[in-house]
Amino acid sequence: MLLTPHAKAPAARTPRRRFKAAALLASAVSVCLVAASAPAAPLGVGDRLFPHLGNPGYDVASYDLAFTYSGSHNKPLKAVTTIDAWTTTRLDRLNLDFAHGEVESVEVDGEPAAFTEADEDLVVTPQDALPRGSWTRITVRHTSDPTPPDDRDGGWVRTKDGLAMANQADVAHLVFPCNDHPSDKAMFTIHVTAPDGYTAVANGLPAGVDRAAGATTWTYRTQHPMATELAQVSIGRSTVLRRSGPHGLPVRDVVPTEHRAALEPWLEKTPDQISWMEGKVGRYPFETYGLLMADADTGFELETQTLSLFERELFTEPAYPQWYVESIMVHELAHQWFGDSVSPATWSDLWLNEGHATWYEALYAEEKAGRTLEARMKAAYSASDRWREAGGPPAAPKAPDAGQKISIFRPNVYDGAALVLYALREEIGRTAFERLEKVWVQRHRDGVASTADFVRLASELSGRDLGAFFQDWLYGEKTPPMPGHPEWKSVATGR
Repeated sequence: MLLTPHAKAPAARTPRRRFKAAALLASAVSVCLVAASAPAAPLGVGDRLFPHLGNPGYDVASYDLAFTYSGSHNKPLKAVTTIDAWTTTRLDRLNLDFAHGEVESVEVDGEPAAFTEADEDLVVTPQDALPRGSWTRITVRHTSDPTPPDDRDGGWVRTKDGLAMANQADVAHLVFPCNDHPSDKAMFTIHVTAPDGYTAVANGLPAGVDRAAGATTWTYRTQHPMATELAQVSIGRSTVLRRSGPHGLPVRDVVPTEHRAALEPWLEKTPDQISWMEGKVGRYPFETYGLLMADADTGFELETQTLSLFERELFTEPAYPQWYVESIMVHELAHQWFGDSVSPATWSDLWLNEGHATWYEALYAEEKAGRTLEARMKAAYSASDRWREAGGPPAAPKAPDAGQKISIFRPNVYDGAALVLYALREEIGRTAFERLEKVWVQRHRDGVASTADFVRLASELSGRDLGAFFQDWLYGEKTPPMPGHPEWKSVATGR
């Protein structure tokens, strides 16, 4: 994600979700006994920043999402979410993250299941307990509400002509039931039905188009696992533009039809930007890429996997210099390696995503526009102590502000984290640093990795123990002296 320097329109306040009555079960008595045995409670996987995010006890293998859009911003979409998962412990009940929608029914392995809500969890009780190591399928029929929630940003984004998604950091579960934590990645199949005149695009590659009277259903399928926060669906009066990238990579962009001509010169830059990134860190990790240009005022751009979300205004506002816009394009592109292919183990590892994306954004601006990396890092060093005081050290960010979950995206995890990478390059040398970057994304491709993993790999490849270096730079309240630049000063401390 990259926050852009303009204000976001205030969201309308809407009621929280409601659940319909539980599905009919074979035995109403058994439901009463289960309900009486223990109260339903929200669970979590222990994330320091989002304690109730994710759920223990199972590992999702795949999601199959089906949305039906009526053509109205204000009407909930009809939806069916099917989850295939392995249980990692015996489960009498299981929790899914879900809010801001109505649940009509739940089935577990084809049998009706009881369900209730606990805060933002959908708590499901199957008729029979699920043994450890069993394969299970959970099917939830529900609505997906596109009206803005009253307590956070994200989920469905209402555009001028339809909808898009912005699920970072903890709001995919405002759109569909899921295990909403980046540590549990899965394959996705996404079906979208919309009235004639609309076009739907989602993550991955097309897997079918079915036309019926007055409506079309598009199906897309990922070829690599994906975190829930990276899911994307675009529904609008859009044009899909196609071109080839390096090695014949399919590049597809989704633009408002009326703005196609104005946006095309920007979109033509993407294949060369992919080639530039490949020269830095190796081959692009996914099956396709492209930009989704949304007629929306979000205040940010977002690296949704294979189809990055951008505000159209970023490309049509003349106040933004060309080099700046291009560097933001590279920021979101870099996330496809750092954050998407290699996902954070916890949200405290966010610096690995944003620090690297900011690093390549700045490096691109240096190489293509003469905006020197050293000058940017010197300015970041000057502000770093203030950033640490306001937002915490890069790898131990402070919790989000109340009602503003995206407030974890502070300067300490952008330029503050890129500053850590700059210090690392100064410490171990350019050759070792560049090798580290390539090995990192190769070793953890399609996986999940932590700050500790990065520290171990950096130590391994540099041939020295970097534990103390990273402890100071990633967790210290004050910014350490910059290797090679003892003259750099912190404005906050006067060092």
